[in-house]
Amino acid sequence: MSHEPLVLGIESSCDETGVGVVRGTTRLANAVASSMEEHVRFGGVIPEIASRAHLEALVPTLREALDTAKVSLEDLDAIAVTSGPGLAGALMVGVAGAKALALATGKPLYAVNHLVAHVGVGVLEGGPLPERLGALLVSGGHTEILEVASLTSDVRLLGSTIDDAAGEAYDKVARLLGLPYPGGPVIDRLAAEGNPKAIRFPRGLTLGKFMGTAEEPGPHRYDFSFSGLKTAVARYVEDCAARGVEVPVADVAASFQEAVVDVITKKAVLAAKEHGLEHLLLGGGVAANKRLRELLAARCASAGITLRVPRPGLCTDNGAMIAALGAQLVAAGVEATGTDFGTDTGLDASIVSIPAPSAA
Repeated sequence: MSHEPLVLGIESSCDETGVGVVRGTTRLANAVASSMEEHVRFGGVIPEIASRAHLEALVPTLREALDTAKVSLEDLDAIAVTSGPGLAGALMVGVAGAKALALATGKPLYAVNHLVAHVGVGVLEGGPLPERLGALLVSGGHTEILEVASLTSDVRLLGSTIDDAAGEAYDKVARLLGLPYPGGPVIDRLAAEGNPKAIRFPRGLTLGKFMGTAEEPGPHRYDFSFSGLKTAVARYVEDCAARGVEVPVADVAASFQEAVVDVITKKAVLAAKEHGLEHLLLGGGVAANKRLRELLAARCASAGITLRVPRPGLCTDNGAMIAALGAQLVAAGVEATGTDFGTDTGLDASIVSIPAPSAA
């Protein structure tokens, strides 16, 4: 394709309905409708509510994106949609909508990986992605370290959470402290008022028997676990109640957050150094966390690693990141998926896009 491909992207993996339009590496539109407020009283995302919200928001969000980009469906070179990972019902809404659009317009359809799209959004700011690139993705549903040899064909998962994702741990700890949902932003704000050294909370999967050595890496060398940390906070709060003392909420928030970001940044830099990765991209909703950005920037600088962080609006789930990855796939000549595919709630990070049945 001689010109820069014009691609529409649809994202519906969780509680944001996102539709974006990208031409090559230029973002033309990024419309997002969130159902977060509908989940607040439950203290977390309710899949059925999220799915119904996607049904209501998809068409209006699509119209907004097309109007903002000043293009029509006929102008598109391709359509891209998140096929996984994510919530089953939520994914189905976006995929069904994308298939309908592809069948109605005859445009090629790419079923892409939500995780890889968080990396692909980097092309919209700062130009082409560099070689020897790693990615740290931190959100409510995912905490992963990726090695990105080729955005369109060669992505490898180096480490991931074995239980709660970092953002999920924030939400659960916020609930323990009587704080509102979502927990990430409010804990980040409170942590600035507290002492991060007040309480020594555990750092999951960082002991030698788990980490192994540089010569013999352990099975969880780059993996994360936050369930023990969450339990430690719960025990601390219970102990305060048993002793009849007030919980020092700001200190707990700061100490908890320090435990999370300490492990995440150490493991990300360790993985980058041991795999010869000279650049690191930070993505996902928790990438907005001030302490995470600060500590990761310091540790990357100390290790000689260049850190790249897209603006917060592009770190959270959105349609532009799906369109950006789709545009890269079109430009690279990757065959479209077609409409004969399903959703995959646990789609492996190494699968950038679902291959067409004939190419499988």
